[in-house]
Amino acid sequence: QQQPVQNSSVASTPEQQYPEAPDFELPDLNGKNIKLSDFKGKVVFLNFWATWCPPCKREIPGFINLVNKYGKDGFIVLGVAVDPREFDKVKPYAQTVGVNYPVVYDKKGVSQLYGGIRSIPTTFVINREGKVVGQIVGSRPEQTFEKIIKSLL
Repeated sequence: QQQPVQNSSVASTPEQQYPEAPDFELPDLNGKNIKLSDFKGKVVFLNFWATWCPPCKREIPGFINLVNKYGKDGFIVLGVAVDPREFDKVKPYAQTVGVNYPVVYDKKGVSQLYGGIRSIPTTFVINREGKVVGQIVGSRPEQTFEKIIKSLL
């Protein structure tokens, strides 16, 4: 089994096999349970973040723009808030900055399904087939994410 790409570029050929993204079910900001598998058939950026993390917050406006631009083509961001001590701050923050994609609370340690998160933000890139095709550790400019999206849509 191959490891996901460890940098900001997604280099793949159609015949390469990648691991299936582990499915999970977590509550969103309104208490509704959301499954990763609900988004099968879409390109998903699974973004692990926290409200106290400046690089995480820097990425969010770019994600909002990219969802506005590519959402109709089958792209979505799924934000995963990782710090239980900060869960009460997530919804007000998301509303203030105008997050236009689902955000869930990681109440079950879902990051462990993805090998554990060593630093945030960490974004897993999942293709339409539900396979992990990239892992991006750290903040990146919107243009970097846009190139990845275009290569997968």
